[in-house]
Amino acid sequence: MATKKVKGVGLSRFETIGGGIFLFFYVLILPFIRDGLFRAIEHLLGISISAYAEYSIYYYVLFVLTLLIFYNFIGRSTGYFFSNLTNTLAAAGIGLVLFYGFNELLYRVTNVLFGNQVNLNNYSISAQIDNAPRTTLLIVVLIAPFIEEVLFRGYVFGSLKGHGRALAYVVSCFLFAFLHVWQFVGGELLSFNRLLLLVQYLVPAAVLAWAYDRSGNLWGPTLLHIAANALHVWLAW
Repeated sequence: MATKKVKGVGLSRFETIGGGIFLFFYVLILPFIRDGLFRAIEHLLGISISAYAEYSIYYYVLFVLTLLIFYNFIGRSTGYFFSNLTNTLAAAGIGLVLFYGFNELLYRVTNVLFGNQVNLNNYSISAQIDNAPRTTLLIVVLIAPFIEEVLFRGYVFGSLKGHGRALAYVVSCFLFAFLHVWQFVGGELLSFNRLLLLVQYLVPAAVLAWAYDRSGNLWGPTLLHIAANALHVWLAW
């Protein structure tokens, strides 16, 4: 079976090293030092930073860092996107159907077997939208999906794909799901309820990874992620 071409979207040495450091801090460190970091800034500058401003600054800084580290990779991937536009849009469209279809199936199965489980990430987003709708929508619909696709699909999946697709799917999906639970529950991650939440994110992670694998560039899963988040916010708001 012929493999899909991904020519022109490989990672440079700088992107590989810089991306690895960024990913480590993004997943394991920043969720737990963010609050203390902002409190330290408040103390040093003698100012008060609202939760809304903290949320905005945090994601805008992450967005800038993503651009600085992966600037060339994003450019190469964009070039490949335009040369494979039909395939990319098809991957995003099919992925959106799979995304909601499998998500709904998983939700109903887990609800029947274990009862309804509160999704802490969705709860946090809803609270942010109530306080600052425009900025939160910009972050949730555009900025956060872009950052996550560059890291989890472009960097993790793209780096591991050469060692085997199965490995790339497993690692990228687990890290994506892990982040979306870990940043809210900390040491309670190993509880049964938290593991169920972890499973909730494995399905969208797998579909997003498939969209990247199918399209061969960042914009397949990014467009899918943007559309899925936009629809979720629209239906829930």
